Amino acid sequence: MKQLILTLSIVCLFLFVGRTQDNIVPSPDLYGVGDWDADSLGNHRVVVKVYDNTDLVWAHIPWRRRDAQPENKSIIVVDATTNKMVKNNYPVAVNREFGDILFQPQTVPGEYYIYYLKYQQHGRSNYPKVTYPKLSNEAEPTWLKEAKATSKDLGAQPKAELVQFQSIDPFNSFYPMEVIATQNEVSQLLKEHGDTDYLLFPETRENSIRMTKDLPFKWIQDGVSNQFSAKALKGEYFTFQLGCFAAQNAIEDIKVEFSSLNHRGTPVVEAGEFTCFNTEGIDWEGKPFAKVCSVAKGQVQALWIGLQIPLEIEAGEYEAVITVKPKQMAEQQVTLKLAISEVAVLAAGDNEPERLSRLRWLNSRIAEDDGIVAPYSALELDGNTVKCLGRQVAFGEDGFPESIQSYFSESVTKIQGSGKELLAAPVKLVVETAEGTSKWTKPSFKLIKQKEGAIAWELQNEMPGFELEGKAQMEFDGNINYQLVLTATKDMELNDIRLEIPYQQAAAKYMMGLGYKGGFRDENIKWKWAVEKNQDGPWIGTVNAGLQARFTDNHYARPLNTNFYQDKPLYMPDSWYNEGKGGINITSEKSGSVLLNSYSGKRKVKKGDQLHYYFNLLITPFRPIDTNKHWHNRYYHSSQPVDTALAHGANTINLHHANKINSFINYPFFIPERMKAYIDEAHDKDAKVKIYYTVRELTNKAPELFMLRSLGDEIFSNGNGGGFSWLQEHLDSNYIAAWFVPSIKDAALVNTGISRWHNFYIEGLNWLVTNVGIDGVYIDDLAFDRTSMKRIRKVLERGNPGALIDLHSANQFNPRDGFANSANLYLEHFPFIDRLWFGEYFDYNLPPDFWLIETSGIPYGLMGEMLQDGGNPWRGMVFGMTGRAPRVNVTPLWNAWDDFKIEESEMIGYWDSNNPVKVNSKDTYATAYVRKGKQMLIALATWAKKDDAVKLKIDWDAIGIDQANAELYAPAIDGFQQEKSWMPNDRIVVPQGKGFLIVVREKE
Repeated sequence: MKQLILTLSIVCLFLFVGRTQDNIVPSPDLYGVGDWDADSLGNHRVVVKVYDNTDLVWAHIPWRRRDAQPENKSIIVVDATTNKMVKNNYPVAVNREFGDILFQPQTVPGEYYIYYLKYQQHGRSNYPKVTYPKLSNEAEPTWLKEAKATSKDLGAQPKAELVQFQSIDPFNSFYPMEVIATQNEVSQLLKEHGDTDYLLFPETRENSIRMTKDLPFKWIQDGVSNQFSAKALKGEYFTFQLGCFAAQNAIEDIKVEFSSLNHRGTPVVEAGEFTCFNTEGIDWEGKPFAKVCSVAKGQVQALWIGLQIPLEIEAGEYEAVITVKPKQMAEQQVTLKLAISEVAVLAAGDNEPERLSRLRWLNSRIAEDDGIVAPYSALELDGNTVKCLGRQVAFGEDGFPESIQSYFSESVTKIQGSGKELLAAPVKLVVETAEGTSKWTKPSFKLIKQKEGAIAWELQNEMPGFELEGKAQMEFDGNINYQLVLTATKDMELNDIRLEIPYQQAAAKYMMGLGYKGGFRDENIKWKWAVEKNQDGPWIGTVNAGLQARFTDNHYARPLNTNFYQDKPLYMPDSWYNEGKGGINITSEKSGSVLLNSYSGKRKVKKGDQLHYYFNLLITPFRPIDTNKHWHNRYYHSSQPVDTALAHGANTINLHHANKINSFINYPFFIPERMKAYIDEAHDKDAKVKIYYTVRELTNKAPELFMLRSLGDEIFSNGNGGGFSWLQEHLDSNYIAAWFVPSIKDAALVNTGISRWHNFYIEGLNWLVTNVGIDGVYIDDLAFDRTSMKRIRKVLERGNPGALIDLHSANQFNPRDGFANSANLYLEHFPFIDRLWFGEYFDYNLPPDFWLIETSGIPYGLMGEMLQDGGNPWRGMVFGMTGRAPRVNVTPLWNAWDDFKIEESEMIGYWDSNNPVKVNSKDTYATAYVRKGKQMLIALATWAKKDDAVKLKIDWDAIGIDQANAELYAPAIDGFQQEKSWMPNDRIVVPQGKGFLIVVREKE
């Protein structure tokens, strides 16, 4: 009966709202698509038809627009027959509900197009700025005067017939979920339900709830309901929505509860199999969490619900009761009536993105374990000493490191028997009062976890005025994380709380971070916290032994990076930052050590106050450099036919996005059969295929987009909106526009730094490995944490052993990006990737120490490639780096490698004291690739400001070649060098900015 009354009320409403709605009810036939140039006229138009031959015709358009202030946007009238603009037009009234427009028809009878969201695009094509021109009028003055006079009595004018609302394509359509209800309709609805705080509107997954500030007219038609009927398949992960309209009052928080799914009164699926994604979830670390879901008065919140239908379930009719429980409001129930068919669906429906079954991926715990990945070995615990691959850490009774040793060779290509000590003294946390430094009196160190990939312990200690409790964990890649909580046991004034890390002088040769480019360490460094700087700690070390220290607290949130850092900068940690008093000093001590002092400065504490001092230590290198793999895997970075890549000599293809195989950024699921066919062809020809797939931003084409938006700022970063027209017209505001591809109109949004989307991403990666056969991923800058990266590596290795990850980054050492060193920023991920590609804006004219520390990857167990302007191939070879095909022609250089048989060689860098080649110049450097007893390849390059004439001193015994019968030969390499030869004692003139590849061999 109530539903009948509501229906009659709506019918009466249409009869009495007058010309505002013109008795036109939105329906599927009223909305279609057209074909026109959107960049010239916008994405939307109204088609009307004129039958009267007159100077003035009235078009009444009940468009029900979701955009704000439509009266400020231009309106264009075009004669459909001639395609000419009708300048004589006059918008009499324009608002969100309707528009009244007078115009002078040219072709009668004839159709006319009225474009009402014309936009103008400015700025960089991949980051467009789109504006909407204001309403203007170019009508002839005489006609305009008559039109204005006539506008006072529109009902007396000949009227154009409304034919259809059109969008440029279905994706741009507003129907049905963005066609707004009018104020009168909403008022009537509120009147009907005046005693109800909130109203519920069940909705299918096909009609994602898109608006938060308006009701869709569809809900006026459908009405409020406490029942929802739907169909599902066996084995499907079934999703749907409840739209919650805060009709009378704001809702502080919503909880959603479920009954079991019943069949003929018998429970079949337990209530726990339901989930409401908007009120609960599993985070990226596998931890359950509850979400506060609030709704402002007059606004709409989508409640997305999911249920796994068992594959073995009996077909038939099922029911469940969903209880919506807003805080301090009466609960409401919705009965779900689910008809389950005999048909079963594969993979829960994941192979069909439009089913939105993949939403369950948001709560995935895949690869969330303490297992290890190659080439790492299980952690070994011997007393208080923990060993990981190539390194070992001895912990004192307080739980802090007192010794850190690295066993990597100087060229980082192997692990050796003797270790290199990093620390000059134990790491310690120091508390200093006015009376001086306080002493810790009750150290306690208790093991709480021992797995192959992680060993964890608890710390406790005391001193006058403070109790310390904390947790620490060391993992198989050499990462050590500390979470310390200091609780004041009395009121105190403190001079400082600081962490001291004393480095051995020999292990503190280089540094990057804290506003310093990678390279030789300055003697004394003073740094202060500042939100403008994406900096929270340095890496200090030498090539084969180093330690990164980063400082955070319990409120840490990963900032955005690259172009978006200023939109969500680094959170200043309360403990270390201390209202600007904190900082880091790095000083050379009289004892010969180098002290890193992370201090927090003076502060007052009261009894019971807690201070969270969190920090992270990361020991480098992570693994021996696998030079054979580096020489063997030859990258082709372009979406071209497989044979094109192979013709260049490549065997590893990176499929970028914005192509016919991998179309939309970070959502490679639309055409998997095409991608699989390409990959299968590559595999048949002994090549690998990796794809562009990461999480920094997400295409607007993702079917889950509006559901993700319903999660507030959990998945997408808050921002000022803007960007491409589709974003502005369908999302309104509160987002950050990201990368845009004009050719396919792929408009991305920026993700938050870290979220449940990482779970979805990793599940998606697993799906791609399993169903498509990808051989890895190309990651374009990193927007996730090391926990997610570990999971990514595990998924790849477990699904496709030998899969590869390469990381590209632009140089972020600039004001916009917070003067971050890309290598330092992403160092925590390096243990799990295979190659670096650094990158746009890197200056390859900087000194060799910059190359070594910040671009080569060598001190961390990696190797890399160059990008900006193709790089410098001569200097690059000193570090084993080239440009990447087809951006540069690497084929001749690859052929030279093969002629030399570089895969059989040992790489010994200029930084290695065992290098058998010495150069008598401070500006020219040599790296040796030694095939002992056979040949040696010398990569020689100069950083001198002019040609440099040098002599080489070669340790002939070390390379096993007879000097008396040796020659130095530079083979002809197209684009690199002409053929040339020297005798061992000859001077070699190295051209400015260039170098040679010289084969040292015995004469035949």
